[in-house]
Amino acid sequence: MSLPSLALRDSSTMLRRNLLHVRRYPSLTLNLLLTPVVLLLLFVYVFGDVMSAGIGGNGADRSHYIAYLFPGILMLTIGGTTIGSAVSVAMDMNEGIIARFRTMAIHRGSVLIGHVVGSVLQCMMSVVLVGAVAVAIGFRSTGATPLEWILAVGLLTLVSLALTWIAVGMGLSSPTAEAASNNAMPLMVLPLISSAFVPVDAMPGWFQPIAEYQPFTPAIETLRGLLLGSEIGHNGWLAVVWCLGLAVLGYLWSQSLYDRDPK
Repeated sequence: MSLPSLALRDSSTMLRRNLLHVRRYPSLTLNLLLTPVVLLLLFVYVFGDVMSAGIGGNGADRSHYIAYLFPGILMLTIGGTTIGSAVSVAMDMNEGIIARFRTMAIHRGSVLIGHVVGSVLQCMMSVVLVGAVAVAIGFRSTGATPLEWILAVGLLTLVSLALTWIAVGMGLSSPTAEAASNNAMPLMVLPLISSAFVPVDAMPGWFQPIAEYQPFTPAIETLRGLLLGSEIGHNGWLAVVWCLGLAVLGYLWSQSLYDRDPK
């Protein structure tokens, strides 16, 4: 069997294993998924009137703020879902499962590829579920074309891929699953201090650079531009550069840890 065929076969096997693992242990995924849904409902129904008025909408109509909030909640969903990947990888390392795979006649990279592809699929399924909740409570896209929807899905997939590779590295470097969960928390915290909930220019002056010069804000603003017709400007290429840079960094980090860890 050729090397590409072997890699594809073994990676598919590892992907099935990881998806079965999610089905057998749904509590972790459910817990991570409920957080963005709860935040969506909290900000819409508790803070929605005030927030909508604050960003120039009609305080009596929450739909304006739902539209503004939705892209940020999607990023929060992806960040939360990838925490589960870090925990899953750490569990495999500490239970010796990865060490067993290393002794088997399988393609070496298939173990990590299975985790990454499985996590990206979970992220996109989570995005669809959160999107369905948002539509149910009033989100409507403002004249987005089919091409813009395709670009939005592509950006969400790219963000999922980048954060997953970072999460895999965090899982491989963590001594326990609990430590992996704690180490990966920035993936869910950073969207909270981005432009997800309020515009950057409405934040205190000393805090604006923190919110502006981080990977989630350009991605969120690009999604808003694609789905709501707002100005994208330089945020589009910044989001792609951030994603590609994080993906390469996460891949190199994960591969280095995977190759040198003796367990």
